[in-house]
Amino acid sequence: MARARTTKTADTAEGDVVQGKQLRHVLVVGGTVAEWDALGHDLWIARRNDLAKAVAHAGAMWLTIRPFESDGAENSHHRDPDEFRVERLIDVREGCTVIVDPGADGQQRILDAIDTLRSNAVTVMDEPTLTGALMAPAPIEPDLTIVLGPVTRLPPSLVWELAYSEIVFIDTGWDELAAAHVERATDEFSRRHRRFGNIQ
Repeated sequence: MARARTTKTADTAEGDVVQGKQLRHVLVVGGTVAEWDALGHDLWIARRNDLAKAVAHAGAMWLTIRPFESDGAENSHHRDPDEFRVERLIDVREGCTVIVDPGADGQQRILDAIDTLRSNAVTVMDEPTLTGALMAPAPIEPDLTIVLGPVTRLPPSLVWELAYSEIVFIDTGWDELAAAHVERATDEFSRRHRRFGNIQ
């Protein structure tokens, strides 16, 4: 059984309570890289900014956006170089740091993080170290994960986040995603009693 996270962390301000309803990091999982690309440059930026604004309004400082699953587009090398393509980026919007992560394979992300730690000669491979490598540059795991899709299917892009993150499913497609969906999810998060992986 996963251990409960009910203690303060180093990145938590004095007086803030992790166990309560504080929202610091939101992960939005939806669509595929091809669907992201299909938005085009201007709509992609508008979508990113809308999500950042909604997350910042809820009090979070970090937003990560990840596809639901792979469609092969993220690994395609046979594309028109002039065609718009979403790539990994880190940006600050609306006072919120936005991490766009096109990596759709959750298991591969863990293996890549371990390889990065090994190549940096990290000798202690423990949970905090691996968490730091997986979430970087965010200093914390997501408090809330918003999954676009039915509750009957978990995204393969999620592995690590399932242990401690609260998950809210929104049965809508990437094309229909709007700030209002994120606001409803953060409202639901605020009403939940967090157990941080405990099932008791």
